[in-house]
Amino acid sequence: MLKALIALAFVIMVSSLAAGAGFLLHDDSRSKRVLVSLKLRVATASILLVLLVYGFYFGDLAAG
Repeated sequence: MLKALIALAFVIMVSSLAAGAGFLLHDDSRSKRVLVSLKLRVATASILLVLLVYGFYFGDLAAG
């Protein structure tokens, strides 16, 4: 379950990155969609970091 959540967070981050790049190239200068995409990516990155720390601390992601 934890590995699926980590994979989902990573997919959300990558899709937000791609969407932000598209918004940056195609939107006008007053659009807020790039900022919203960045906020989503930062929030998802912090969730991913918490999930990874949790997984390594409790041994769910231990090597082997």
